[in-house]
Amino acid sequence: MPVEPLSHKEIEDRLAELPGWTLDGDRITRSYRLGSHVAATAMVVHIAQVQEELDHHSELTLGYDTVALSVHTHSAGGAVTEKDFELARRVEDLAAGHGAH
Repeated sequence: MPVEPLSHKEIEDRLAELPGWTLDGDRITRSYRLGSHVAATAMVVHIAQVQEELDHHSELTLGYDTVALSVHTHSAGGAVTEKDFELARRVEDLAAGHGAH
């Protein structure tokens, strides 16, 4: 089943439920700060596992003590879809367990 792009209003409504996530052009993005490089690396591995489970992947960047995600749906022409918000919600759910803020 094809995924449909969300309207700007739908994106805004969903972002209101995900503090820290923002719309940056045609993507939703979020950065996290963690206590150490090892903690950030562990979070990246956990996110990668979730992405494989969902079969939906973000641009994922590991810094010294930071993790950044940028996501949109390639199969919807690079638009933001519900798949992106599903991934964002899953990442939010696991972030606290890694001590991310």
